[in-house]
Amino acid sequence: MPKKDLNQLAKFIVDQATSDEPKPVPTAAQESGRKGGLKGGTARAASLTAEERKAIAEKAAKARWEKQ
Repeated sequence: MPKKDLNQLAKFIVDQATSDEPKPVPTAAQESGRKGGLKGGTARAASLTAEERKAIAEKAAKARWEKQ
């Protein structure tokens, strides 16, 4: 492929960014996984005791502080 000058490259980028191609439709499995993912954190938090939540929070805080 021959090299493009800046004007050709700019047109190519604009054409790609503004194309009218339809976005892919999620499959049933993807939709189901998304619904489960939205429920997961809330369901887990509801099932944990206060002590378990505290232990998880302390572990997360320790991991954040160790990065610095």
